[in-house]
Amino acid sequence: MAYLAFSEVAAGSAVAPVATTVAPAPVRASFSPLEWSVIALAKRDTIASLREPGRISMAMGLLFGERPNPRLADPKLEALRRMAVLSWKHGFEVDTSEIRNFVRAGFDLRQYELMVDSIAADRAKTQGLRRAA
Repeated sequence: MAYLAFSEVAAGSAVAPVATTVAPAPVRASFSPLEWSVIALAKRDTIASLREPGRISMAMGLLFGERPNPRLADPKLEALRRMAVLSWKHGFEVDTSEIRNFVRAGFDLRQYELMVDSIAADRAKTQGLRRAA
């Protein structure tokens, strides 16, 4: 969108009107309802769920029955789950390479901050309820 400086034209100025642009409002970070549910469900996942199962884990699964695999089939949602698990366990103290992988999956840093802020708010609310009880 452009605006003209009409005051200069009205005053009889010999200078041509200057067009200026207005920067669009920044887009707010958000997640879809499905993505929010992935973040919420990741609260129960452990750090071990992020690693590939080893030989011993696979053997134990054969002996005692396999545990459900929390990994998601969609790579973008799995990247979100991975970052959510790390954020539930470590807050903002996540390795930079993990943040890069999160961004490569199609998310941005505003979404990362939104997720960690919401996790921190949930933790604060939960701790407040524990203290009140």
